[in-house]
Amino acid sequence: MGNKTKGLLALLGIGALAYYKYKKSTPEEQQAVKDKLNTAKDNFNKWGSDLKSKANDVASQVQSKANDVASQVQNKAEDVKNQAQETV
Repeated sequence: MGNKTKGLLALLGIGALAYYKYKKSTPEEQQAVKDKLNTAKDNFNKWGSDLKSKANDVASQVQSKANDVASQVQNKAEDVKNQAQETV
């Protein structure tokens, strides 16, 4: 048996044991497990939202910086054009 197969079987065994223990536990213990899972899910969703928000912030900062640079280049081009016209 390969390592992946052994690992998968071990994971299935752990899952089956956890399910068995869950089914044999009291309703209070089952609710505690559900609460932990819901908390973990909420934390994961919050983490995903935070990550998305940070990515959007970075993207808007990059866009803003690009717009600033483009504006500066355009202003410089106008200055050069005006100087060229004055020289002629």
